[in-house]
Amino acid sequence: MNRVTKWIILAILILAALACYSYGNSTGLFVFMIMGVIFELAFWFGVFSKKGKHSSS
Repeated sequence: MNRVTKWIILAILILAALACYSYGNSTGLFVFMIMGVIFELAFWFGVFSKKGKHSSS
């Protein structure tokens, strides 16, 4: 996956998390708060993911 694609996906994840948090707070639906947490965790794991090991030959 190239860099641009990774950052686009990460931006979509954080925006989805914020949207879920916002909707969950305004309606009181706990399901959207949980979805926000899941999207945010996916974002943070994407930001701090380890690079693949390259074999040196």
